[in-house]
Amino acid sequence: MSFTLHKSEERGHQNHGWLIANHSFSFASYQNTKRMHFGVLRVLNDDFVEKGMGFGTHPHSNMEIITIPLSGELQHKDSMGNFGSIKKGEIQVMSAGSGVEHSEFNGSLEDPVTMLQIWIIPNKMEVEPRYDQISINQSPNELHQILSPNPDDAGSWIHQDAWFHLGNFNKTSVVNYDVKKNGNGIFVFVINGSVEIESQVLNKRDALAITNVENFEMKISENSEILIMDIPMILPKLN
Repeated sequence: MSFTLHKSEERGHQNHGWLIANHSFSFASYQNTKRMHFGVLRVLNDDFVEKGMGFGTHPHSNMEIITIPLSGELQHKDSMGNFGSIKKGEIQVMSAGSGVEHSEFNGSLEDPVTMLQIWIIPNKMEVEPRYDQISINQSPNELHQILSPNPDDAGSWIHQDAWFHLGNFNKTSVVNYDVKKNGNGIFVFVINGSVEIESQVLNKRDALAITNVENFEMKISENSEILIMDIPMILPKLN
């Protein structure tokens, strides 16, 4: 097993007033040549959006975009005709493919929105854009699959051999994880609480990038929320 610790305070930080953004990888004006991506995981943004504010209409293409709200309620509108709100306990998946425009706003005038937005480099280019929004299993003390490459599997799906698992733990737990595909890497992100992996202790918003592994054990403290991203390490050769 090989691993690299990503401490919360080492992330790129931008305060735009209405938006406070923390970037695990280079994004916008935050550029760090040592933190460009981890395999096909290109973006992991941890955002705070002030009440009544948001991202105006903007384009995307050829990227798999996953949004996981952590608190509040986010309004979404896109050029495919989708309009609605997403909140904690749901995830939103958008395959930008050949091109889509969307906006994201905090419609509340009372409460901020916090969310993770994740970009995965796809294994297919110029696909027909698609949108999905699902409720996720939140029963405690186990990992739940929220994303995979298979439309018939648990959770939503994307155009990439990636699997995401999310878990909320209200008691101290020991969890074993088996990597889903040979050669995939693992990015463990601690939303809340703490986790110990191979004597590495991760606290709130810390992450551990793991390669050369088939399975591993996590010691998860009580009141912890964990996101595991199981992703290809080799960037696809796309035309």
